[in-house]
Amino acid sequence: MRLRPLLHPLAVVVSALAVAAALLVPTAAAGATPITVAEAIGRQSGASATVRGYVVGQPTATNTVVRSGFPSDYALALADSPSSTNTGQMLYVQVTSAFRAQWGLRTNPGLLGRLIDVTGPLNAYFSHPGLTSPTAFAFATTSPTSTTTTTTTAGPTVTTTPGGDYDDTYYRTALGKTGASLKTALNGIIRTNTKLSYDQVWEALKVTDQDPDNSANVILLYTGRSQSKTTNGGDPDDWNREHVWAKSHGDFGTATGPGTDIHHLRPTDVSVNAERGNKDFDLGGSPVGEAPGNYTDADSWEPRNAVKGDVARMLFYMAVRYEGGDGYPDLELNDNVNNGTAPYHGRLSVLLRWNAQDPPDAFEKRRNQVIYDRYQRNRNPFIDHPEWVAAIWG
Repeated sequence: MRLRPLLHPLAVVVSALAVAAALLVPTAAAGATPITVAEAIGRQSGASATVRGYVVGQPTATNTVVRSGFPSDYALALADSPSSTNTGQMLYVQVTSAFRAQWGLRTNPGLLGRLIDVTGPLNAYFSHPGLTSPTAFAFATTSPTSTTTTTTTAGPTVTTTPGGDYDDTYYRTALGKTGASLKTALNGIIRTNTKLSYDQVWEALKVTDQDPDNSANVILLYTGRSQSKTTNGGDPDDWNREHVWAKSHGDFGTATGPGTDIHHLRPTDVSVNAERGNKDFDLGGSPVGEAPGNYTDADSWEPRNAVKGDVARMLFYMAVRYEGGDGYPDLELNDNVNNGTAPYHGRLSVLLRWNAQDPPDAFEKRRNQVIYDRYQRNRNPFIDHPEWVAAIWG
């Protein structure tokens, strides 16, 4: 029998190198024609597109992009000009875990000023025009051609110090850290807060959760209903004080400390609050008749989409603020439901998704600022820096 001749060794090597190169070089979506950053800003419909732009920094808040001292690998900002300093002309791009090693700015600061193509859905990120859940990154070889009119309207500008005023001072000991080190640093920052009595919480919530369109009302967390501030009480359609971290999870009750921390206390309809009870948070269940968009079953509660991220960030705050070192329970997140009186709350994997799905909006940011300015003198760091959630738990 005649044997087939073997491939020449050199041909084998060349073929292997070609395959390796194809695997290592990320490319944009096949056949996709890149659009400009300006076009992407105007197309925030959720549809997928390939956007070509210059890396001009890392977004750390809605109106803040840093150009040095990058705190993480989780986001970057693109613009049609490498010298752009107007955040209104930038697209905020989420960098998911699969791309962080090569496209994260903390690991790859040399990306600053490079022209790249990014493919993915055009969705808001940091409550700003953005591209989330990218499917491809690649270096571009030609400059973007703008088809839009350049505006000279002044807008918020980039700061060269990480994260704006509160970052430079309030978060200075946490910047650049990740994991347990970041959690410890944030605890040291936010634990020195002014504490309220449970009675004082009534009046505080009338300010922190005030309806921006009607100063006589508050917005109820689960229903979204605008209701008179004066209807707080115990009747079924009154509003009362909801402990988002259920007070039985750690058995801290309403005592000063975690029981009165308004970062996780919100106005809610009395009967809806009772239906939620002390359930952990998870997906699914039956619709809540009195609160459309919410779902519940025997051991969990799913809030409406508009506050899923709010709920998650309140729980992340509690897990960092209360570490057991100041006479309060050590509160931690886990991936369970039915946590009962143990100092745990779940479900962590779902909360991580909600934080990414529902970034901080204007209402949540205003609330954080009011708590800092007028009441507790501390902040929820995950409203200011939602990317820190993944830096600790992701």
